[in-house]
Amino acid sequence: MSATLTDEKPANDVTDDGFLGGRLKILQPAKGYRAGFDAVLLAASIPAREGEHVLEAGAGVGVASLCLASRVSGLDVEGIEVQPELVRLAGENIARNGLAGRVSVTEGDIGLPVRDLAAAGFAPNSWHHVFANPPFHDPAASPAPPDASKAQSHHLTLGSDLDDWVRFCCVMARPKGTVTFIHRADALAALLGVMSGHLGGIEVFPLWPAAGKPASRVIVRGQRDSKAPLTLRPGLVLHGTDGRFTPRAESLLREGAALRFDQPG
Repeated sequence: MSATLTDEKPANDVTDDGFLGGRLKILQPAKGYRAGFDAVLLAASIPAREGEHVLEAGAGVGVASLCLASRVSGLDVEGIEVQPELVRLAGENIARNGLAGRVSVTEGDIGLPVRDLAAAGFAPNSWHHVFANPPFHDPAASPAPPDASKAQSHHLTLGSDLDDWVRFCCVMARPKGTVTFIHRADALAALLGVMSGHLGGIEVFPLWPAAGKPASRVIVRGQRDSKAPLTLRPGLVLHGTDGRFTPRAESLLREGAALRFDQPG
């Protein structure tokens, strides 16, 4: 592991950003895909407890995994990421935030056959919770961004499609384990269509940019082997009339609070 990025000033192509009110120091590419509050809110929504094992698909530089591990003590979090440079930065971020004993990110492709994933250390039915922020954009509907890393992170066909993301997460979750995604609100129908064949007890939690505005994102969680019906939760309003984060959003994004689906916001 390079000491340059950890102990000295970041290189010009890497920024040093604070998350959770500055408690986490995160190195990420200056250009291309950059983690934001989606990762923090996704991590806040995982109902993990001490002693459990959690897996993040498409871990990037480790922001969501680190947010989750910092909130829940005694939690073991593993990540899989296909881009080697992001895996390297994730390793730097894990070390510099003192979580090397509980968080790890390994290079791997979620689209591989199950036997190959198992050989790489990702055995099926092994994790209490699995979560992901899948690629958001369908290249058939919009052109790919010019940056290769950003394109791979955002476009479904430059990696695995949505079916592969859901399949991987569901295969890796233990019986009764949870699978959670954050996704574009206008892609909810497609996500539910894929999840419904694998999960039950699905909960949809909208993220409203402000009161009276359409939801821009949704967090969707299901449980393996559950027969419970789908539930539409009240969701969370992110910004008040003054443009600032609402108190509840602030507690999640700055203070690292847990996001409970049964609390209106």
